[in-house]
Amino acid sequence: MMQCTDWQDWLRLSQVAGLSRATARQLLNRFGGVQALFAQSSLRLGECLPPSMVDALLTPPPHWPALCECTETWLSEAPTERAIWSQACPHYPPGLLDLDDAPLMVYVQGQLHWPQGPAVAVVGSRNPSPQGLYNAEQFGEELCLAGLCVVSGLALGVDGAAHRGALKGALQRPGVSSWPTLAVLGHGLDQVYPRQHRGLAEGISAHGLLLSEFSLGEPPRSHHFPLRNRLIAALAQGTLVIEAAPLSGSLITAHQALELGREVMAIPGSIHAPQARGCHSLIRQGAALIERTHDVLEALGQCGLPLQERPPSAPASAEEAALLTALGHESSSLDQLVQRTGWDPDPLLAHLLRLEMAGRVRREQGNRYQALP
Repeated sequence: MMQCTDWQDWLRLSQVAGLSRATARQLLNRFGGVQALFAQSSLRLGECLPPSMVDALLTPPPHWPALCECTETWLSEAPTERAIWSQACPHYPPGLLDLDDAPLMVYVQGQLHWPQGPAVAVVGSRNPSPQGLYNAEQFGEELCLAGLCVVSGLALGVDGAAHRGALKGALQRPGVSSWPTLAVLGHGLDQVYPRQHRGLAEGISAHGLLLSEFSLGEPPRSHHFPLRNRLIAALAQGTLVIEAAPLSGSLITAHQALELGREVMAIPGSIHAPQARGCHSLIRQGAALIERTHDVLEALGQCGLPLQERPPSAPASAEEAALLTALGHESSSLDQLVQRTGWDPDPLLAHLLRLEMAGRVRREQGNRYQALP
């Protein structure tokens, strides 16, 4: 198992109250490693730390024995492989070291190897439109088929759809991407949030990787998710945003990616859709405008990767082609389509049903219809 042997020392260091990750890294560099750090005298540590911090560093916290025991149990009772990777471990994700506040250690579960191929973060709204959900799953699937690892946060909406699409791609062409998807969580790996994604998390664990910097037992808290987002940005060569409101957390991920020198990409939407405004703002600021998977590969400089295109849909009849034109690119009600086509409702519904069965149209709530690419 790819497990660092000194994980207890790193876990103890991560529990020192008030010790920033940046300061911890400076101490590790100064004293030559975590074991050497804990071997220092209080006098020596006092040369670079205030007395209160020296005491916190040399005295394990009250919860230390219980945390150590539950971590040992979590590592040993795994249905799938689990490990702790510290900054000194050769398996520690190299992209995380680009962060000024890189985690001292991360918990991982799943396929414990680090892929050599590129990775792309796919993020977006927790409440996307049906088209946004479709785009996230389609891009997740096609990026996997092109050999990229899809990184996201297991949240509702775009995140979950991107993970599902990547797993779907992996099942179509096993071996194309040894890691179809990586989920970064905002809580300890001994739980799943949201609960609706428990099955999805199991699928990711079986084929890809779950990763978190938070200790076991740490619940999902609102301030955890911006911290999680910086890991998503650092783990990928670029970040693709699919639907985001102006104050969306997805924009935090995009800006962190930009600060790290990563590529930022966005899919445009309707000028009337609130979920598209964040993406439009990114594009105005210089983000790559994305319309298809090839655009992502081009933005990341990965055009040489084999991109398997989806099989073309069966050609529509002349009437159905006219109906697709009438649908346009936004959802439409049945009454709107009656007005646009001049058809009676019954034959119109029959054509819509055939297009829906062919995968050309999606039926939405409220008897609305959306044309699919």
